[in-house]
Amino acid sequence: MTLDPIHVDAIARLAGSVADSVDDSDHDDFAETVWAEWLDPLTDGRGRTVVEPLGEQARARVDIDDIALAERPFPTVHGIDSGTINPTSFKNGVVLDLAHAAMAVDPSELSVHRARTIVATVHATDRTRSLETDWVRHDEGHSQHRVISSPPVNRYAEAVVHALSLYLAEGHHAREHAHTVEDLLLLDGPLYPKEILTWRDRNPELDALTYEARPTNVLENYVRLVERFVEEETPIAGFVKNPSARVITGALADSDTGFDAPWPDDTGFFTRLLEQQSDDGDTGAGVAAAPGENRRTDELTVTSWFISRGGPDGAMAADGDALGVDRKLDPDCYEVTFFVIYDPRNDLCYKVEAPYAITRDPAMREQLQTQILSEVAAERGPPRAVDKADELAKISAAEKAALRRKFEGELHSERQKTYDVIRWEDG
Repeated sequence: MTLDPIHVDAIARLAGSVADSVDDSDHDDFAETVWAEWLDPLTDGRGRTVVEPLGEQARARVDIDDIALAERPFPTVHGIDSGTINPTSFKNGVVLDLAHAAMAVDPSELSVHRARTIVATVHATDRTRSLETDWVRHDEGHSQHRVISSPPVNRYAEAVVHALSLYLAEGHHAREHAHTVEDLLLLDGPLYPKEILTWRDRNPELDALTYEARPTNVLENYVRLVERFVEEETPIAGFVKNPSARVITGALADSDTGFDAPWPDDTGFFTRLLEQQSDDGDTGAGVAAAPGENRRTDELTVTSWFISRGGPDGAMAADGDALGVDRKLDPDCYEVTFFVIYDPRNDLCYKVEAPYAITRDPAMREQLQTQILSEVAAERGPPRAVDKADELAKISAAEKAALRRKFEGELHSERQKTYDVIRWEDG
């Protein structure tokens, strides 16, 4: 059944009634105020600095065609990503997820592309026998796989098996093949496994898990990875395609400024701050322009670098605990620094993260920005190595279905289905 025109008109009137109660005309002014007055530094309700500029605080605009053709500082770029089949429950009580990590190189290097790391994390109600295996080599030694057991948590079993599989596969694969990186490594996603670092904020049951051996070991892979690249003076960064942090908006809400941030997350703030309009917002005939109609699309806009110590980044701050992982360098070397890019062609913000040990050098900050801006301009999206890693690591719908059938056979148990599984996956 489809909507009749009368239904469409009613929905449009409903949207109009919502619009009458929402006025965003002053959001630009709010964004400018936050940028100019509250980020140098931004403190939370306890007076702790959660965001501050690294170097001079500034915004910049770059012509898309010019920066796309700019000389790039890094001749080769490696990207790494991990894909999963998504958490799957079975009738015998087992919940599992399987992740598959791959590294890509631009320009291509097939020997690096061939190597894979596969991790299956299993949560079982029967814990009388171990389900774990050691690392097993396959594909003539180019790839490896293993099974690990999830910590004993029931309510969040799906979230736990997903995060542990995803980040253990990615972190282990990155460390195994770090020796192939010559110029720059880009993670497809944040610098550290933030999904695990947020557990302590979600629920006491998950908070207790953050110091369990398994989550700590997952984070340790990323800490050791950072240390290796710092020692070898090779830059490492994370390219976040869907940033959702609330460090800035959360700190504003908790502060005594009396300012209620009108954006749901930091991406909303940066989008408002970096988006450019070509005129004053009307069509020239006294009629308001449609949303986005007057957006300038010939330039990328970008912020300078900032240090982040709020939210999940707090664990990796100099005064954070890093989930108990031993840090061999000075603690401030691991702090998360970032800048934000806004691409008006698709109305998207991207966030680039790197450890302070890499970005404390102003020349390196400039080189990383030049490289990423040039690639985003040319690719109209993520850098090519990141995009290639995403394609290599992705598990297709058909492959997911085949893997689940194999698990059913090995576990001697059918998958526990829901109506949504039948509707969206099997249908």
